[in-house]
Amino acid sequence: MLSIAAIANHLYGLHIPQPLLATAESENAPVILSGVLLTLIFIYIASKVGSEIAKRLDLPPVLGELVAGVIIGVSALRLVIFPEGGFAASDSLIMSGLQLLNNLSPEAVNSIFAEQSEVISVIAELGVIVLLFEIGLESDLRQLKEVGIQAFVVAFIGVTAPFAAGTLGLMYFFHVAAIPAIFAGAALTATSIGITSKVLAEIGQLKSKEGQIIVGAAVIDDVLGIIVLAVVASLAKTGEVDITNVAILLVSAIAFLFGSILLGGFFNKTFVAIVDKLQTRGNIVIPAFIFAYVMAFIGNAIHLEAILGAFAAGLVLDETDARKELDELVKPVADLLVPVFFVTVGARADLSVLNPMIPENRSGLLIAVFMLAVAIIGKVITGWVVFGIPDINRLAIGVGMVPRGEVGLVFAGIGTASGAIDKPLEVAIIIMVIMTTFLAPPFLRIAFGKTEEPPASAELA
Repeated sequence: MLSIAAIANHLYGLHIPQPLLATAESENAPVILSGVLLTLIFIYIASKVGSEIAKRLDLPPVLGELVAGVIIGVSALRLVIFPEGGFAASDSLIMSGLQLLNNLSPEAVNSIFAEQSEVISVIAELGVIVLLFEIGLESDLRQLKEVGIQAFVVAFIGVTAPFAAGTLGLMYFFHVAAIPAIFAGAALTATSIGITSKVLAEIGQLKSKEGQIIVGAAVIDDVLGIIVLAVVASLAKTGEVDITNVAILLVSAIAFLFGSILLGGFFNKTFVAIVDKLQTRGNIVIPAFIFAYVMAFIGNAIHLEAILGAFAAGLVLDETDARKELDELVKPVADLLVPVFFVTVGARADLSVLNPMIPENRSGLLIAVFMLAVAIIGKVITGWVVFGIPDINRLAIGVGMVPRGEVGLVFAGIGTASGAIDKPLEVAIIIMVIMTTFLAPPFLRIAFGKTEEPPASAELA
């Protein structure tokens, strides 16, 4: 995620370039736009075909979007690829086509490739922000408060168990050095709230007790994951932990999340007053997105996830009188942006790391088997720490915490950039992330059993 990357690059002194359409040479701007449009066309086609096929196979549509992303991404057609994966413009079929059409030099097409990829990445980030805003609107704040303690326990065990088992297991069984083992163990702590919450909404379980515990725990997981990242990144860089930085992150996270909820009543009254005074189109949805983006910005600015801010904004506005109308107005925006996120997650998954014929993959595959087992077991057991709720589906809660998604890939990228992990360990982390991301959606549906389709007012696009 953007905020995690920002923390990591701050810790390592890396420079994040900020290419925008306006900064490109003027003669290349139309070509950049062409690249963005073509990429979005392929993303939308892949998203719709994949989700429709998955739906007909009685699988979660989000799984179809992820698989479709793999097909058009780095592992197959290479229509949607990104330079941070080590690819050049010549590896992209879209860029090769644009180069032929516009008679571009290799330097120009590489610059255009970087600019176009950055735009798509930003759209994908906006997609997950909108998704979490919508999830917040669909969640019940009162019910989240009721399961708050259980969610915290689930999150805490879901972070500490795989972290401890992964770190110690890598050191004992594979003789991995302490700092690389800690980094790999940290990659096991994450939970992808975007993937899990989308599946929960699709199967009509988002507002169930289990669904609310999973969502609440995934939010807490994100906060704890950022803190763990700060700790291991500091350890990898200096050999010691920056206690001050960790304390600031912890206080900021608690103040932000609880402050948002406690001030919800004031925000709601202000929102309703503004909506009542506006008389033009967008009188509800525009103020809502302003609030969501402000909250996302604050979350990002204090080195938390932008998606946490968007989720908090949705929770707050869920209590307003305009909530039902707002929920319907947000859906078309989500229809346009959210698929970009899921398809690009699949597109970035390089399945070549699964090839045992590549020598450097072989040791990584052995480590990956161990890490995958820890990744699944370490999260599934969290369902059995829930207390005080009779007849709760503990397996569903545990499975819902399994997918690592893009957050786990960020850990791998940061570890490689810092020199903390070698190629076999990086391969193992990537395999673990890919497998948990793709296995969780169908198994989450199986864990819940036969479910009813969500009603139109509660269904996520």
